[in-house]
Amino acid sequence: MSKSVPAFLQDESDDRETDTASESSYQLTRHKKSPSSLTNLSSSSGMTSLSSVSGSVMSVYSGDFGNLEVKGNIQFAIEYVESLKELHVFVAQCKDLAAADAKKQRSDPYVKTYLLSDKGKMGKKKTLIVKKTLNPVYNEILRYKIEKPILKTQKLNLSVWHRDTFKRNSFLGEVELDLETWDWDNKQNKQLKWYPLKQKTAPVVLEAENRGEMKLALQYVPEPIPGKKLPTTGEVHIWVKECLDLPLLRGSHLNSFVKCTILPDTSRKSRQKTRAVGKTTNPIFNHTMVYDGFRPEDLMEACVELTVWDHYKLTNQFLGGLRIGFGTGKSYGTEVDWMDSTSEEVALWEKMVNSPNTWIEATLPLRMLLIAKISK
Repeated sequence: MSKSVPAFLQDESDDRETDTASESSYQLTRHKKSPSSLTNLSSSSGMTSLSSVSGSVMSVYSGDFGNLEVKGNIQFAIEYVESLKELHVFVAQCKDLAAADAKKQRSDPYVKTYLLSDKGKMGKKKTLIVKKTLNPVYNEILRYKIEKPILKTQKLNLSVWHRDTFKRNSFLGEVELDLETWDWDNKQNKQLKWYPLKQKTAPVVLEAENRGEMKLALQYVPEPIPGKKLPTTGEVHIWVKECLDLPLLRGSHLNSFVKCTILPDTSRKSRQKTRAVGKTTNPIFNHTMVYDGFRPEDLMEACVELTVWDHYKLTNQFLGGLRIGFGTGKSYGTEVDWMDSTSEEVALWEKMVNSPNTWIEATLPLRMLLIAKISK
């Protein structure tokens, strides 16, 4: 077993990669008193600051739903270009959109597209913003490099958004096409068509039916201080053994690795990761990550976030993850979305806390997570 290399010692090329799991996330405002409990939390080496606490994270559909009336239409066309193995989405224009600025009767709209596999795989593209209009013209082609058989398992979601001067997004409507039933040979389907924009009728649930599993073990190691009966701090050891039945997003290609972050810290110094293992849906990592500086009470407030990624060129595609903690919905008195552990994840954490100096092993199903963006 090897100990992880802290993020700040890793290859700088990692900073140039793009994780395409979430469209955006944010941190809570800085607390007047930061939780002193984990201010000395460190990875295998190096210190991690918790001066700011990560809060709720936004979904890939981050923005404001329901505040504006959904109206108007969008004109677009789709075509699969066999020679390039690309899906082309030609976004032409919108008309009669809702006015985000009711006084001046205008919006600053743009169009965002996703390829959704079982509402799970998120390949985001978007047009430029056209300002001060309810009838924007784009004439942009959004391209997806994808094999035809994979494309036929997807849904194409087009949504229209208003972007204000504070970079907040307001939902103006959406259209969704099931590409499994799409007639690709019909020439009429390659022509520009008008589609009525629709309201999102239910909260977005981005869950894939099967994202595979992770076999892992956890151990809490208290560090007794000479002369004191009770240990003041301890280490959490996270042994990532292997993953099983990972989903294939790029045909038969897969090059997976695992990231670990101890929430509420989202700094790069908190992040550790395994090496990438290619050409298998059942990668064996056998990698141990160590975090120290845990007081016993910190175990109630922190959460181990493990995420599995497929590395391709300069992009990391999210496959699934775990959040292991007590799942109370709160951290240091603040309500947070990420303290959402399932019953199986909670059970593993409880066994670890109640059995110090003992490896607690489990095989847990990977699930969709709304990822907190790594802060500086």
